Amino acid sequence: MAVAAGRVALGLTALAWPAVPARPWVGAAADDLAVRVFGRALGARDLALGLGALAALQHPADHPGSARAWVAAGALSDALDVAASARSWRDLPRHGRWLVAASAGGAALIGAAGALAMRPRVR
Repeated sequence: MAVAAGRVALGLTALAWPAVPARPWVGAAADDLAVRVFGRALGARDLALGLGALAALQHPADHPGSARAWVAAGALSDALDVAASARSWRDLPRHGRWLVAASAGGAALIGAAGALAMRPRVR
C-alpha cells in the first residue's frame, strides 16, 4: 500500500511540476520542454499504476489476481526505470542517478516481493 500511495504522490507531482521529480534524474535538462512532456507522461503512468494498485489492494479477496497484477506491473515499471538509468549512467547527474536507482530499485524489490507474497497457495 505504501509503495502504491507513493507512486500516486509521485505521479501527481510529476503531472503538476514535472521538473521536480525529473531534476534528480536528468539534471538541468529537467526544464526542457521535451523532458517536461515525458515527465508528465511518466507521472500519468505512475498515477494510473498507483491508483490501480490501491483500488485492487482495498479488497484483494474479491479479485485475487488483480492486486497481484497491479503490484507486479508497478514493480516492473520501477525495474525498467533502473534499467533506463543504467543505460545512461555516465550521462546522468552523479548524485541524482544514485538516488533514482536506489529509490526505483527499492520500490521494484518491494513490489516484486509483494506480488510474490500474493501468489495463490498450492494445497
